[in-house]
Amino acid sequence: MIYFSTNKSSIPVSLKKATLEGLAPDGGLYVPSEIPHFSPEEIKNLDGASFNNIAFAIAKKFVGDDIPLDQLSDMIDTCYNFDTPIVPLDDNTFVEELFCGPTLAFKDYGARFLARLTGIFAAKEKRLITVLVATSGDTGSAVAYGFQGIPNTRVVLLYPSGKVSPLQEQQLTTAGNNVHALEVQGNFDDCQRMVKEAFVDPSLNKSLTLTSANSINISRLIPQSFYYGWASLQLKERYDHNSPIFSVPSGNYGNLTAGVLAKRMGFPIGHFIAASNANDSVTRYLTDGRYDPHTTITTLSTAMDVGNPSNFGRLRYLYHNDHASMGRDITGISVSDKETRTTIRSVYDRFGYLMEPHTAVAFRALEDYRSKKEAAEGAGIVLSTAHPVKFLEAIEETLGKKIEIPSNLQELMEKKKSATLISSEYKELASFLNGLDQ
Repeated sequence: MIYFSTNKSSIPVSLKKATLEGLAPDGGLYVPSEIPHFSPEEIKNLDGASFNNIAFAIAKKFVGDDIPLDQLSDMIDTCYNFDTPIVPLDDNTFVEELFCGPTLAFKDYGARFLARLTGIFAAKEKRLITVLVATSGDTGSAVAYGFQGIPNTRVVLLYPSGKVSPLQEQQLTTAGNNVHALEVQGNFDDCQRMVKEAFVDPSLNKSLTLTSANSINISRLIPQSFYYGWASLQLKERYDHNSPIFSVPSGNYGNLTAGVLAKRMGFPIGHFIAASNANDSVTRYLTDGRYDPHTTITTLSTAMDVGNPSNFGRLRYLYHNDHASMGRDITGISVSDKETRTTIRSVYDRFGYLMEPHTAVAFRALEDYRSKKEAAEGAGIVLSTAHPVKFLEAIEETLGKKIEIPSNLQELMEKKKSATLISSEYKELASFLNGLDQ
């Protein structure tokens, strides 16, 4: 499998090179030369398959000859030693709980796969890889734990000061070992901009081998398609539902892009809802075809506070910059903080189910979509991207009740934070990175 840059100015590369570079030299995002396809017979053969078997079937089509298949199979079994439950709320509404991994967030699916793949490739190259990550919360903690102790790698996390939850910050700043946390005086877009500047800084790239573990890295994105394939087949097998609608909490749009990959591969997926908060740049594009990103707005669903999402470039590439074509697969719906809180309360009252803000945004967007008569039919799957305990303050304030914290997380909250405070000026990031080997 060969990978191209969305900017079309860099030479095609292998998965190994795309993984270790993260961002293409021309500043574009890597995409596969072709999206591998499952025939109807191949899909049928996956009936009754485990999550790991479905993950392996998908991964081997993207990996090709870059690593032996037995090593890939072992890697997947190591990555996904936790469940991916699909919880019915009613006959047509389901929640896919993607928070059962070690950091209680969906980012574990991509980060653990990428960490192990990077470790394998770094060992082959006999290089020390510096993994540079901008995070609005859960990416950083998943990467920190995913890469913790992986040989030939070190991780530098940039997160916006005061704009992640206390639990997320503890996960980001207490991993230690080969993980360094930078607390940036700015917003997520500042963190993302600084990371992009580092990748195209020629002087920095002479001394360091940089890669990214954000969803701009194609090897973070590919494994996120696994749970779309799994859910679509589970709904068919267990509940006799075909071609479900996926409602996806959308911030940097990597999660949604992975869903589009799964649909293009041939998995039985009907439609997507790009559920956003007040940061609705893509929602507005899907409505009128104009992309006009605004400054980031702080909301209750903090991990989705992205004004100019990187993966939107991949989405536009996959749809050949055709607004109408994208709109046939994806409906954008924006949800306010007030609506988010109302949804957390109503879902708890109706189903006894506890939702954190990001999941609530996706649930409300699905309800809004269904309120349109022509869209009322069909099963819906809400992606639940984080465990409610990661957003305790928001949930407790909304419901007016205390939520019990698991003992292992209580121990985490008592650990000492270790982070370096920097401004949003790129020169401070460059200085930190240049000082890592001193």
